[in-house]
Amino acid sequence: MAEQRSVAVRFSHVSRHFGEVRAVDDVSLELYDGEFFSMLGPSGSGKTTCLRLIAGFEQPTAGQIELHGRSLVGVPPYERDVNTVFQDYALFPHMSVGENVGYGLMVKRVPKRERQERVHDMLELVRLPGLADRKPSQLSGGQRQRVALARALINHPNVLLLDEPLGALDLKLRQQMQIELKSIQQRVGITFVYVTHDQEEALTMSDRLAVFNQGKIEQLGTPAEVYERPQTEFVAGFVGVSNIVRAEAARKITGEPVSFSIRPEKIRLCPPETPTAPDLYSEEGMIRDVVYLGMYTRYLVELRDGGDLTVVEQNLQSTSMDALAAKGRQVKLMWKKEFNRPIGGAGSRSG
Repeated sequence: MAEQRSVAVRFSHVSRHFGEVRAVDDVSLELYDGEFFSMLGPSGSGKTTCLRLIAGFEQPTAGQIELHGRSLVGVPPYERDVNTVFQDYALFPHMSVGENVGYGLMVKRVPKRERQERVHDMLELVRLPGLADRKPSQLSGGQRQRVALARALINHPNVLLLDEPLGALDLKLRQQMQIELKSIQQRVGITFVYVTHDQEEALTMSDRLAVFNQGKIEQLGTPAEVYERPQTEFVAGFVGVSNIVRAEAARKITGEPVSFSIRPEKIRLCPPETPTAPDLYSEEGMIRDVVYLGMYTRYLVELRDGGDLTVVEQNLQSTSMDALAAKGRQVKLMWKKEFNRPIGGAGSRSG
């Protein structure tokens, strides 16, 4: 259980202000040894500033940051047992792959033979055996990212910081690297702190994640907890796609004026005459728009009592012609009552 682990990084009421801008605003947070932790949020939400505070590139305006119980106040970046992997790789173009990976060991005056052995082991770990003599310019984007990862890991830092490291890769390669990064983290067993604005990355790799918005943490939990039980309208809208049903519209559906979110994939499209079971909510409407997306189709349904809901269905049996022909059709939307998630707080979007 997470609560039994030792704490790798602790934020205690940490703030970082830039003039009037509160980039980080009274954040308290504990990251555990050996976990893959993601900081997820849009640009300007404070996630990257938190990473820079751990690395020592920024200093907090208020509050305390600890690394394995040691206060980081006044500790320069080079004395912190952390390493950082950046989006732009930051490799030395004039050095070979092996020289790039072993650079930190050379600075520490590790003997050449030991350095070569450790470089060899690291290149094996990141699946780049035999490439030590190549230059970075001779590698693909994914290979360069692996070299940057190997260079950061070779000194065995207690915490590895990753600042949107897959952002420059194409979608297919990014998805492959997500799986590889998680696998490498599990093998080396150190704490990874991963910053991203990509919800899929955070949900795919994280043991836990924090959703940032305007310098604060909106929600903290496992990927399943954050996705299935969003606590605020912002989280419901940012992590995945969600329908937000507000107080008055919610009352017509549930009988209670409590705003809730419902994920599009939880709703079923049914013929209008379908009876509603006691454990279901239902709403009648008309399919106003259809977007065919290959593996699934997205339907926008205009509700009879006003407003609309988005529904997503996998194309298990239907073709594109079947899906597109549904436009204008009268339907009944049905979903399990347990899938409604009451929400509070300021939100970013409406469904």
